[in-house]
Amino acid sequence: MSFMPAKRALITGITGQDGSYLAEFLLSKGYIVHGLVRRASTFNRGRIEHLIADKGREEPRFALHYGDLGDSNSLLRVLMLSKPDEVYTLAAQSHVAVSFDVPEYTGDITGIGTTRLLEAIRTSGLPIRFYQASSSELFGKAITVPQNEHTPFYPRSPYGCAKAYAFYLTRNYRESYGMYAVNGILFNHESPRRGENFVTRKITLSIANMLVGKQECLYLGNLDAKRDWGYAKEYVEGMWLMLQQPEPDDFVLATGNSASVRDFLELALCRAGIEFERRGSGVHETYVDRRTGGTIVAIDPYYYRPAEVDYLVGDPAKARRKLGWNPRTTLPKLVDIMLTADCEAQNVRLPPVTADFLERKTCEPALA
Repeated sequence: MSFMPAKRALITGITGQDGSYLAEFLLSKGYIVHGLVRRASTFNRGRIEHLIADKGREEPRFALHYGDLGDSNSLLRVLMLSKPDEVYTLAAQSHVAVSFDVPEYTGDITGIGTTRLLEAIRTSGLPIRFYQASSSELFGKAITVPQNEHTPFYPRSPYGCAKAYAFYLTRNYRESYGMYAVNGILFNHESPRRGENFVTRKITLSIANMLVGKQECLYLGNLDAKRDWGYAKEYVEGMWLMLQQPEPDDFVLATGNSASVRDFLELALCRAGIEFERRGSGVHETYVDRRTGGTIVAIDPYYYRPAEVDYLVGDPAKARRKLGWNPRTTLPKLVDIMLTADCEAQNVRLPPVTADFLERKTCEPALA
């Protein structure tokens, strides 16, 4: 019986939400996983702290290497050390609002960083399969609804523009050099590991803080922006499936359903058992706790984007057909997962989730 060596993967952005879930998934598949991490003054490895290498093995199944998408030499060095079969590039300046504040940096890391990594792979000569993390922000001011692999791009932020560059460059390397390189156009995907400055996690974390008296009011921007929200843990499986196909191709991963920030907020308030009323409109809109009369949500124009993306919803038909990938977590269930995790971190136990809640699309406010 012949021995098949374990597959090897390199993940950039391994300390992030997607990177940590992907590392867990690949390890469960028997991979040896290498991760690229940046040197920083603070230790940012909380999401992967539990993935400790087995010191008894000649080669650990999980290893980290210092490097940066802004440093070509470090990328080539890590590739030659790890010799991966698959590379997943998830690292980026990934916050859309922040990209307006640091557009040059966003372009350099999120866009040109993909060039550096593709060139390092090409120079290495290794037969690597390459995954590039694209984004629904490519569609921006969407031309058609829903958005699929053929929808024209119309990015509305420096982040979206950088992702468009990375998308086309990945496709160009595939067609120019015969590289196995794919783009995964993932719509919004959330989890308890989502960064605290992303709106969904900001909502669930703030509500958990309110329940223990650590926070009085949550400030948000555009409540009517609509997104297609799925569960990140399921989306990393789709990334892996893309690299297992006979031929490289690009895929949309999405739920096919869209909901507003307001919908997410009201579901989270409902799950927390907070009875609320809406008052005012526009920048003067507030949410008031009926029991205390206190303002618990208010609008702050600071959180508006210079160019808004109003409505995104993806069509995952191609991924269903060719990859066999299907999202399984509904929006109410996702809200429950995230809020429960943030409450447990505050030693707050929510009542058991009900079937009625899981069937909701939103949570209507109480009548004034």
